[in-house]
Amino acid sequence: MPKRGDMKLGLFLNQAGYHEGAWRDPEVPANGGIDIDHYASLARLAEDAAFHFIFLADTPSVMEPDKAAIARAGRNDGFEPITLLSSLSSRTTSIGLVATATTTYQQPYHLARMLASLDHMSGGRAAWNVVTSGHKFEAGNFGQEELPDHDARYARAREFVQVVRGLWDTWEDDAFIRNKKTGIFVDTTKLHPLNYRGQFLSVRGPLNVARPPQGHPVLVQAGASEAGMSFAAEFAEVVFTAQPFLEGGKRFYATIRKKAHALGREEDEVLIMPGLVPIVGRTRQEASGILRRLQDYTHIDARIGLADRVLGSVADLRAIDLDARVPAALPQTNLVQSRQKLLLEVAARQNMTWRQLIDFISDSKGHLMIVGTPDEIADVMIEFLDQGAADGFNVMPATVPGGLKDFIGLVVPELRRRGRFRSAYCGQTLRENIGLKRPPNGFLRAGGSGRP
Repeated sequence: MPKRGDMKLGLFLNQAGYHEGAWRDPEVPANGGIDIDHYASLARLAEDAAFHFIFLADTPSVMEPDKAAIARAGRNDGFEPITLLSSLSSRTTSIGLVATATTTYQQPYHLARMLASLDHMSGGRAAWNVVTSGHKFEAGNFGQEELPDHDARYARAREFVQVVRGLWDTWEDDAFIRNKKTGIFVDTTKLHPLNYRGQFLSVRGPLNVARPPQGHPVLVQAGASEAGMSFAAEFAEVVFTAQPFLEGGKRFYATIRKKAHALGREEDEVLIMPGLVPIVGRTRQEASGILRRLQDYTHIDARIGLADRVLGSVADLRAIDLDARVPAALPQTNLVQSRQKLLLEVAARQNMTWRQLIDFISDSKGHLMIVGTPDEIADVMIEFLDQGAADGFNVMPATVPGGLKDFIGLVVPELRRRGRFRSAYCGQTLRENIGLKRPPNGFLRAGGSGRP
């Protein structure tokens, strides 16, 4: 098991990089989103550096609001996460595999089966980033005019996770005996049909695949609204969050831990991992130059399209005076509420104009961005850990492979020199490597009857 206090690192695996202008960088493959060898090389770089997991975001729609933004966005030709991670599971041996999937437009039986399959294929390295959908164009792809209400999405998500975990437990760990001599393939005394009926879902079960090697794939969650934080406190084992400032990170960390403790969970059952956009240079001037070049690559149509989305699509950004100050409040969105709130707080704190906020969003989308030397970046990362604002980071290189290679080649050695990051894996499964316990079968915990 890892030592308490060890830094956890994930790689936010993006086809070009996290900066909005990344795809135009000459060193970034233009067709990386549909090139499995490109993704595999990035995964191996992270695995060789002993990262804990690779993380794939996902939205089942084109997200840009109009053709002007679509034309400039370098993200609409990427693989579906579970399909991609299934392939990468055969090209890696130790790194965790985190797939994003929505509870709003998936069915729990399908998703439980796919994630259990991924966990078996990878030898216990699967994880699920639970999202509730937060982009308006998703609804039209599934027969709806609008997304369901924000709180209703979380209510369905709560049932969804309970069903998925229950399905993973419908077979006990040793149920499949596969005895050729006796002709008994499975011990049905170790079968527990789910028979779930709730407000949103009705699922009989059992799952038609054995219980996953990890018991349950690791549950990751990224919402920071009140509903999102309550959901994270109840279910999440890793919380991915946008925290651009130390004090906000400390408040979020303490809030999640307090809510989780109130629900009877132990402190080490929930890991908080903010997003980190590192732009690394051997000098600060070199790092600043990298950022300026990426900003020059990013057309205003792409910047406005992105800002419209992350602010909740509640203002016509093409009609506003870009040099006017950002107002203290915008109309409430039914989309990604926590990100809108965070970005308005940043704008107020720094007295931003609309142009400045749009540029800030293009650079980092509200995550912690550090532009500097390896030691400066390491300083901030360690401060977040030591001040109780993080257990680690989901690293979001501005470009790949270049930005990732810079982080691995320059920042990781500095973290190791200070004794804050490991140099090898300590277990076989993601749970073992990240320091999370394997969950017992919920039916056995409940005494062998009823819901887990």
